[in-house]
Amino acid sequence: MNANLNANFTNINFSDDFAGWPPEATVFPIAGVDLRILPGPHPFVAAEEAAIQENWVRETAANPALFDGRMVFQRLVSLGEDGIAGEGHVIPFSAFMWWRRQPRRQGGIHIFAYPVLETSDGALVAIRMGAHTANPGQVYFAAGSLEPEDIVDGRCDIEANMRREVHEETGLDLAESVAGEGMFATHNKRTVTLLRLFRFDMTADEMIERIERHMLVAEDQEIAGAVAIRSADPSAHAYNIAMLPVIDWYFGQAERS
Repeated sequence: MNANLNANFTNINFSDDFAGWPPEATVFPIAGVDLRILPGPHPFVAAEEAAIQENWVRETAANPALFDGRMVFQRLVSLGEDGIAGEGHVIPFSAFMWWRRQPRRQGGIHIFAYPVLETSDGALVAIRMGAHTANPGQVYFAAGSLEPEDIVDGRCDIEANMRREVHEETGLDLAESVAGEGMFATHNKRTVTLLRLFRFDMTADEMIERIERHMLVAEDQEIAGAVAIRSADPSAHAYNIAMLPVIDWYFGQAERS
């Protein structure tokens, strides 16, 4: 992880209510990210164990392909001069599925990272999730929740997560791209999306062709295809809600430049 993404957040008062943050569904720059992983169970998991198990039975009855793996889930987050800081735990995916069904999503905060893939002809490339996944048919950048393998010395390595997810889902290597300056974030409904731009020396058609070749040999057939995004039109694809502020921000910048 870059040094500026692994800052020391010693003077931040943690809060889980997002007071003082920019408005929801807006993209803003951040100085860094420091997500510390604590031992033991997440309080939400401990309190909701029976409901989590009951919901998982329903989830897997509707979609038997779901797998109860492990992921990182925050219990506290804060935004300060040094960026976003958090304290979280490793939880079962089944707990996350129950949490996201709650109307107010109290009890925790989900943080994940979007590697925003730019092409040489001014488009963005995203993937469409397969019918057997937890987000069937949704379009978003190749990404996934933080997992135990993304934890290094007790903290989440955001860039490692982005590299892994992009490679697993698309076959592309972020080392072949030029990373944009700094990181950005947006939040909505107690979910925080971390963003970084990665520009490839390929057109959108060339990148999609590469991804489609990878799909033929990928071990995990998670995605159903790749799409080129050329505008902020929210109806162009079946976007995941977290995509909408990102495409507004990206293409809005292009219009102003």
